[in-house]
Amino acid sequence: MTAPKQLLSVGDGVFLTAGMIIGALIFKAPSTVAGATSDSTSFLLAWLFGGLVSLCGALVYAELASRHPDTGGEYSFLARGWGQGVAFLFAWSRMTVIQTGAIAAVAFVLGDYASEIIRLPGNSSAWWAAIAVVVLTLLNFAGTLHSKLTQKIMEAALISGLVVFSLAALLIGGAPAAPARAAGGSLSSFGFAMIFVLLAYGGWNEAAYLAGEVRDARKNMTRILVGGVLIVTALYFLVNLGYLAVLGHSGIKESKAVAADVMRVIAGDQGAKLLALLVCVSVLTTINAAIFTGARTTYAMGRDFPMFRMLGAWRDKGSTPANALIVQGVITLVLVAASAATPDGFNAMVAYTSPVFWTFFLLTGLTLFVFRRKGGEHPAFRVPLHPLVPAAFVLMCAYMLYSSIDYVRNPDYGPKFGFAVAAGLLVMLAGVPLYWMSRTR
Repeated sequence: MTAPKQLLSVGDGVFLTAGMIIGALIFKAPSTVAGATSDSTSFLLAWLFGGLVSLCGALVYAELASRHPDTGGEYSFLARGWGQGVAFLFAWSRMTVIQTGAIAAVAFVLGDYASEIIRLPGNSSAWWAAIAVVVLTLLNFAGTLHSKLTQKIMEAALISGLVVFSLAALLIGGAPAAPARAAGGSLSSFGFAMIFVLLAYGGWNEAAYLAGEVRDARKNMTRILVGGVLIVTALYFLVNLGYLAVLGHSGIKESKAVAADVMRVIAGDQGAKLLALLVCVSVLTTINAAIFTGARTTYAMGRDFPMFRMLGAWRDKGSTPANALIVQGVITLVLVAASAATPDGFNAMVAYTSPVFWTFFLLTGLTLFVFRRKGGEHPAFRVPLHPLVPAAFVLMCAYMLYSSIDYVRNPDYGPKFGFAVAAGLLVMLAGVPLYWMSRTR
């Protein structure tokens, strides 16, 4: 059987990692974060703390990847730590809920902003979402080198655009001199802010799926994970400084579209379309990286379970998991179509994926403690300050799992999207009988 080729350098991995993290939430989350924090200082600290938590997670994943550099990423970690049953359930959930749901959710954000530029007939957002999924899936099907080049181009354009946007905001300024009135400031309100901050930082873990295709992965995966998180933390801090310079803390809190309001100050109403284009580039980088990494887990499951052997075929031309990419694309299109019938496709997909995602994220963090207890291995990288750093990451995962369920029970959110939470959990549990069937066969 043809195996993955080690075609990715450290720079390629950092670009893919940054692309998975930087998404549309940096244009949406700051208003909610400002509403849950008391002043500009606590607002900026929330973003720095989000980077710190993500760095703790990246260090945990760096050791896991150093111990077991494999294309399957979390799938491989869970298989070695908890057994094939848990790994299968994760791969099944990732293929049907976590990754495909995340791709569909982000594709709807693209659809919303692309519709501001060109509106398509009918449900314009859903049509743009479907087009993005099809085009980027075909691009990844063409091969690893094609997709990573596209990622570099889009990521360079995105980072350049965000830096120019932020520097222009800092130079123009315009925020009121009066300090913002404190609003809350309790631990619970800061915790609520962190829900949205960590959502904006989400995606750094996807770099673990590149380990089987990175040159000298045992050494370079640490550089990729840590480098990607540090770059995004610095960029997010700069962007939020720009928001504060123009609108101030209270202005960000009251804004419905903070980046658009800043752009109007910088470039007038015509700047709205330019901003929409920047957001589209941002979301495209996220979708492309998610499609790239998502199919690697499906490939690993097909490689290990004969019942799904079709998914474990690696296409030598282009060095890509072709069948896994096709199946992933079809499932994502089904989710896009189903979400199009809801009041908000993005929120429906967040409700569908969040509890399942944080369940396996928590289990993956605990896997490091399992490996350390077994001993006998000397990986190239070990998490510093063990067990404090891994414990902090695990506790945050547990809190986010609770928060994802508690947020769904919100009276304004739950009645509309509670069914999506149930659907995601049911699809995940459907993997249990499938696992036993695969063992029998």
